[in-house]
Amino acid sequence: MLTQPVQEAINHQIKSELHSAYLYLAMSAYCESLNLRGFAHWMRMQSQEELSHALKLFDYVNDRGGRVILQAIDAPPVDFKSPLEMAQETLAHERKVTAMINALYEVALQEHDYATQVHLQWFLTEQVEEEKNASEIVERLRLIGGQSAGLLMFDRELGARNTAE
Repeated sequence: MLTQPVQEAINHQIKSELHSAYLYLAMSAYCESLNLRGFAHWMRMQSQEELSHALKLFDYVNDRGGRVILQAIDAPPVDFKSPLEMAQETLAHERKVTAMINALYEVALQEHDYATQVHLQWFLTEQVEEEKNASEIVERLRLIGGQSAGLLMFDRELGARNTAE
């Protein structure tokens, strides 16, 4: 059985993961509006991945005899100055998510909830990958600068993503 503090913290994280999915879906729509279908595809896959993270936590709460209580999700931004700004916001968001996962882990530590600590190890590892991927996209866009040919080539590369990694 989950303690109340752990259950509340996980429910908050479920909301955050759903917000991430919503944010990345909005970014996908933004990319579609620019006819950057590869970026749009990558962000859509990212959205699906975040939804799977939320469901992983959702199932965990239920498996531990807790109660999932869904919360309202704020509307995400819908416009960005450029693909680079969008990528920078993605990186900042992933860093924020990392801090939230760390805080959730801290609650599990304080509550001596060893099963939740083990469960959260996957999320801690996943965030290293998420930040790395976002950082690489930012750096590639910086290298490309305003070169439209480079942007189109990178767009094609991102469109090759075939699964929610």
